[in-house]
Amino acid sequence: MNEHPLSQDEFDAIFSKVPRLTVEVVAATPDGIVLTRRSIEPCIGQWHLPGGTVRFGESLQAAVRRVAYDELGVAVEVGALLGYIEYPQMLRDGYRGWPVGIAFEASVVGGALVGGWQSDEVGCFRTVPPNTIAEQAAFLDRWTAMAV
Repeated sequence: MNEHPLSQDEFDAIFSKVPRLTVEVVAATPDGIVLTRRSIEPCIGQWHLPGGTVRFGESLQAAVRRVAYDELGVAVEVGALLGYIEYPQMLRDGYRGWPVGIAFEASVVGGALVGGWQSDEVGCFRTVPPNTIAEQAAFLDRWTAMAV
């Protein structure tokens, strides 16, 4: 399921000029929130919520299911819309583009957690680990505080 409808040059040309809509998968397990450690840029080596660009004609729920499968190896049931995350730090770090992530709760309903091509480790956390992408860490801190 790792097909890309745009070449890297097309992707860069488009998303250096307009916001990029993404989804963020907030999968809660009995062991905590599922995060992966990025093995590619941007943010290599940092923990993050699995997420990805919404493709043209794809519903947000379908994007969540695709991303969960691609990045975690699991099937999920898409739950509540939790909010959004903007990424100004990526602009300051030289990343071209402005991702805006729509975060959804997701429940694992099949498969086993494994890393995808963008990550070298998968972990479940009860608290936000150090070295998590700043905007996602702030979002998760707010979200977990509201859930208590």
